[in-house]
Amino acid sequence: MKPGFFRTLALLTALLGGVLVPQAHVAIGAVRWIIMGMLFFVFLQLRFSRAAVQRSHATLLFANLAFGAFGFAAGWFLGGRNVALAGFFAGITPTAAAAPVITGFLKGRVEYVVTAFMLSNLSVAALLPWILPWFLGQATPDLFTHVAGTVGLLVFLPLSLAVALRRVYPPACDWPKRVSAWSFAAWNISLFIITANASHFLRHQTEIPARQTWTVAALSAAICALSFAVGRVIGGKEFPREASQSLGQKNTSFTIYVALTYTNPLVALGPTCYVLWHNLWNSWQLSRVRDKAS
Repeated sequence: MKPGFFRTLALLTALLGGVLVPQAHVAIGAVRWIIMGMLFFVFLQLRFSRAAVQRSHATLLFANLAFGAFGFAAGWFLGGRNVALAGFFAGITPTAAAAPVITGFLKGRVEYVVTAFMLSNLSVAALLPWILPWFLGQATPDLFTHVAGTVGLLVFLPLSLAVALRRVYPPACDWPKRVSAWSFAAWNISLFIITANASHFLRHQTEIPARQTWTVAALSAAICALSFAVGRVIGGKEFPREASQSLGQKNTSFTIYVALTYTNPLVALGPTCYVLWHNLWNSWQLSRVRDKAS
């Protein structure tokens, strides 16, 4: 069985399992720690190089933020506040930790995507406490402080620990390679719990029309397609594949957790559905590369 097919099958199984076993929602508190652990290992192996920064990285970051606003506006038009927030979280999600790996499989320049990952994740994490309260309609100092604390714990604490450990014990940089299979398993477990939480919420919120749920799924699919397409345009002739992956493949674990913390599982369904869409696209891209190589 090919690795790309196996990973897609595993993700689909986690999503389906969450739908069928809503009782697993009781474990939702574990998701934060799983995500922090995954980010710790990601930061442990990444090296940021100023020489790798391109002008297009700034455009990618602007587009990343613009997609958050676009998702909110489109969602409001299609289905009201919940759909709007689902579109916001799907659109503003920064570059995925796995994007450099997929780019390598696609024969692209990994260092470009590593730089995009660092810039987008740190920038979105720094800006979210300022902009999220406005989109939630609760722009208060208390909410700003709470969001800053949540994002700081989720992103900057693993980053600080990873940087400190690299300096004290350099061989730790090799740890992520040894636990890559476990990291993927951990992400599948968190996806299962997140989907179960959404399933439990939707089963007990009979006043939410099924049409609204399908609208969220369709909106996240549209944002996914546009992100990959716009990224390719931003990359131009020099970095089309790299920029496409940087904008299209997103770190949904981060925004799923933030969405669950400040809104509800229906809103978190936006970035959750995005997981399926960008992995289906990546599987198709990888299959094309394998077909050309054979």
